[in-house]
Amino acid sequence: MPVRHIVWHVSVVVVVPTYNERETVGPHVRAVLDRPVRPSVIVVDDNSPDGTGALVSSLAEEFPHRVTLLSRPGKEGLGRAYAAGFAAALADGSYEVVVQMDVDGSHAPSDVDRLVAAVANADLALGSRYVAGGDVSGWTKGREWLSRAGNSYARRVLRSPVRDLTGGFKAWRADLLATLDPDTTRNDGYGFQIEMTLRAARAGARIVELPIVFRDRQVGESKMSGRIALEALLSVPRMRRGGPA
Repeated sequence: MPVRHIVWHVSVVVVVPTYNERETVGPHVRAVLDRPVRPSVIVVDDNSPDGTGALVSSLAEEFPHRVTLLSRPGKEGLGRAYAAGFAAALADGSYEVVVQMDVDGSHAPSDVDRLVAAVANADLALGSRYVAGGDVSGWTKGREWLSRAGNSYARRVLRSPVRDLTGGFKAWRADLLATLDPDTTRNDGYGFQIEMTLRAARAGARIVELPIVFRDRQVGESKMSGRIALEALLSVPRMRRGGPA
């Protein structure tokens, strides 16, 4: 069923984790703030040595009540960063939709509005590379094959209809997110993305996927690694059994 593009007046916050993203975080945050849905932004920074946190602090002064810096003492991984950002968003109590996305240019700020609109008729909207109209740009054929194969493996093992289980561009209804207890997840990176979507599905959430074009970052280095990908693959069978992942 196609998602209707409607105007839905809700309070939105976008959570973005950062580590050494000084070159990308400023343009990204400004582009997100400029979206018609008028989101706030929570930046979760893991004590970046390149001064990312200081730059975000200046943005928070420029955009009071719309930009928040959540500083953590050190690098603990993407999953823990998102869990901390989600907790801060939910503790605020004023947000109805929580969006998660990358800050490195891979996810287009213009798609935030589409995901938020989709949550008018769903509990979780996923920006998907692997539904009709979705795509990746800038990847090698080998990297794209590995991503598709990993998604296919996870889908088969978990018997999930979701096409893009490892994607990290999502819009959550805050009331759903509050029931999923993200802080108890044990995975990082791709595994965290899989586990959170699986928890939503098992909770009976209405999940929709919207096509996006995922663009490889042009500045800096990817934070994902072979270790993180292997961790995700190894955790999938445990997720199916319903035990600690």
